[in-house]
Amino acid sequence: MATKNGGLSDKDEVFSLLSNHRRRYTIQFCKQEDGPVTLSDLAEQVAAWEEEKDVPELTSAERKRVYTSLQQTHLPALADSGMIEYENHEIELTEAADELDVYMDVVPEGSIPWGVYYLGLSVVGVVILGGVWVEVLPTDPVPAIGWGLLVVSLFAVSAAVHTYTSNKYHLGEMDRPR
Repeated sequence: MATKNGGLSDKDEVFSLLSNHRRRYTIQFCKQEDGPVTLSDLAEQVAAWEEEKDVPELTSAERKRVYTSLQQTHLPALADSGMIEYENHEIELTEAADELDVYMDVVPEGSIPWGVYYLGLSVVGVVILGGVWVEVLPTDPVPAIGWGLLVVSLFAVSAAVHTYTSNKYHLGEMDRPR
């Protein structure tokens, strides 16, 4: 059920809405196009992603199967939730769709969760600063402020990489949804 401002009212509704790959693909394609898209173009691209083909390689049966499913099931669900406007075979994301971004980050398989990474980096920082404090690490070639600057720089570089990769893996930013 949508809220007064057109958004979804709870996480269960968001997860239910995003549970189907065709709805996620619809959002992905609309974000890539950054404006209204036709149902035909959407169906072709979704079919291409599903079949792992280029659009020209699709059969008419593959296109039609996706077109019908989008038209009868998925687009009405997205429209009822307030995420898209769907009229005259044209689809456009609404502002309410922006609230889905937090649920749509894609984490690459085999990567370390950022929380675990930052915990490890914090341990390294504590060890370095603790070593300087108890005078285990030398402060002659590198002054204490230099060690502190090293720790802060590690966090700054990590945060920059985290920001870059997070933006790279937002749904709508990738070439093909996962």
